[in-house]
Amino acid sequence: MKLDNATVLITGANRGLGLVFAREALARGARKVYAAARDPAQLTLPGVVPLKLDVTRPEDIAAAARAAGDLTLLINNAGIASLGGFLNEDSAAAAQQMLDTNFFGPMRLAQAFAPVLGANGGGAILNVLSVASWINGPLLGAYGASKSAAWALTNGLRIELKAQGTQVLGLHAGFIDTDLTRGIELPKSSPEAIVKAAFDGLEAGASEVLADEISRAVHKSLSAEPAVYLQALER
Repeated sequence: MKLDNATVLITGANRGLGLVFAREALARGARKVYAAARDPAQLTLPGVVPLKLDVTRPEDIAAAARAAGDLTLLINNAGIASLGGFLNEDSAAAAQQMLDTNFFGPMRLAQAFAPVLGANGGGAILNVLSVASWINGPLLGAYGASKSAAWALTNGLRIELKAQGTQVLGLHAGFIDTDLTRGIELPKSSPEAIVKAAFDGLEAGASEVLADEISRAVHKSLSAEPAVYLQALER
């Protein structure tokens, strides 16, 4: 789908990748951009429509669906991450928190907005995933599990929403230079480069975007011998 004249909702739009998504959507001619965040007071980008939305709260999602009945593009960007493997003492609690935001949030948003998108001609859903959807290790154990679940969600939604003409795009990338990756000393892509790749793919009708070198390399190596996912995601 095209961004020109689109109506876009971006979760987690107050900073980082979400803020860049909002800025670029406006630059590409979006008619309206709903910028969603838990605290709308943090939304300071001129030209957006602030929207209160905590993706872990079903009542917030229902209210957002009522407020944004003209939506044609949903961008599930909001996400949280913490470092550590599955054997850490607090890993179960961390996994629950990340699944609530990174998996159940996008799932509930898709459920709420699928009828809206269908009524408005089909539109699109863009889910921000990760190279950690495919590989894991002690660095990002529970986070990787949440993104693997979100990848499965994305692939399932693509099939379920095909009949109503909704494009579903999964965006995979490695580490992006935002607050979320602060303290991780690994090569990072700029959020601007990732958003450009995402929107270019969306406008070209893609179902999946591998937005940087590491996501393309890992994807290519999934069927290698030994498979890349049998090795740890290292710091």
